[in-house]
Amino acid sequence: MRLRDQLATQPEPEAPRMEPRGGDTPAQASHAYQQMKSRVHQLLLGRLDLEAMEGMSPERLRAELSALVERLLIEENVVVNAAERRNLVRDIQHEMLGLGPLEPLLADPTISDILVNGAQQVYVERRGQLTLTDVSFADDDHLMKIIDKIVSRVGRRVDESSPMADARLPDGSRVNVIIPPLALDGPVMSIRRFAVVPLTVADLIEFKTFTPEMAQVLQALATAEVNMLISGGTGSGKTTLLNIMSGFIDPGERVVTIEDAAELQLRQPHVVRLETRPPNIEGRGEVTQRSLVRNALRMRPDRIILGETRGAEAIDMLQAMNTGHEGSMTTIHANTVRDALGRLENMLAMSGMNLPPKVARGQIAAAIGVVIQVSRLTDGCRKIVSIAETTGMEGDVITMQEIFTYRQTGVDAEGAVKGYFQATGVRPRFMERLKSRGLSLPESLFDPARRME
Repeated sequence: MRLRDQLATQPEPEAPRMEPRGGDTPAQASHAYQQMKSRVHQLLLGRLDLEAMEGMSPERLRAELSALVERLLIEENVVVNAAERRNLVRDIQHEMLGLGPLEPLLADPTISDILVNGAQQVYVERRGQLTLTDVSFADDDHLMKIIDKIVSRVGRRVDESSPMADARLPDGSRVNVIIPPLALDGPVMSIRRFAVVPLTVADLIEFKTFTPEMAQVLQALATAEVNMLISGGTGSGKTTLLNIMSGFIDPGERVVTIEDAAELQLRQPHVVRLETRPPNIEGRGEVTQRSLVRNALRMRPDRIILGETRGAEAIDMLQAMNTGHEGSMTTIHANTVRDALGRLENMLAMSGMNLPPKVARGQIAAAIGVVIQVSRLTDGCRKIVSIAETTGMEGDVITMQEIFTYRQTGVDAEGAVKGYFQATGVRPRFMERLKSRGLSLPESLFDPARRME
């Protein structure tokens, strides 16, 4: 039976009448609109056969819902203009089929982050700048329903006993949720958007994240199976760069990826994707990154890509890099290349192996070939600010040499950062490895006299 026929034959549930809206203030009008939308939504839920909905295509279901909402507005004597009617139909469709008020933001390709600070405050980031939107939820319960819909899709939960959760959207976008009692002003949700079409090397060159010369070096390093560590702060573009780097891997290699929330978008044909699992409500069943790294070693990988190193899994990742899985990559939160190695050393201590500092640093120096530092500058743009290689040990210290750097010269009148990329003039040791793999780079790439904009 068609849904509109169900509406005509089923008895109408009791519901408050919806009164026309007059000369309200914007806040009052918004509240009245939310109330009206909630009532229409409840009426629909009371009359629809959800089993019949499951068998419909999204296009047909949208058309049916539109017709039902139109009929309800007539039956309830709601006086709305044409624009309000279209908005109401659209919003009800979003509530039933998508993520409610977030749907218009998710459809905007210019938005890179969606930050929900409670039911009445939603910020977005566009081109590195945060702006407040007019998007809102009816109340905290409405926001919690959207949150539950997101986390339940990936088999996770969020409630008072487990008030934090990581999840992902179907397009790979990363979601973090924290709710009361930890969040004092209502549920908080952060969505890190992922492009439907992954960014390419050409895109990052156009955005001036790095130069064509630097891209040439990075491609050679990935092709020659040099172990790499990508370091940077939150939102600096580490995962995006990791996706770019993975695009240089030979299609014939078997790649295993390990993540807390699967977001890498590798384009190779032979990729095995693994994801951690949080504990259940009884506190059991947790699967950590360290467990997955250990298991990955038994899966005959050519390379292991760890989405982010943040704990005891660092020791297993370094051992994998040192025992035949060359060309593996991972990311880490750190502000400089030297800090990145220091954080790795701290993570080795978390593994419980009690390695002497010199031994731990020796493991790091032997495993990591190149550290790439990415940064989000004050104007919101992302850049590779340093490419450095490890060269061994001198006493108890890991020695490094910087190959490329970004030098900031100032900020213009509009707040945009000014600067240039430059080679340091050091001839990298990995050049010998590249030659042994049949790869060659012109010496002119490392000429410090050239300033690369």
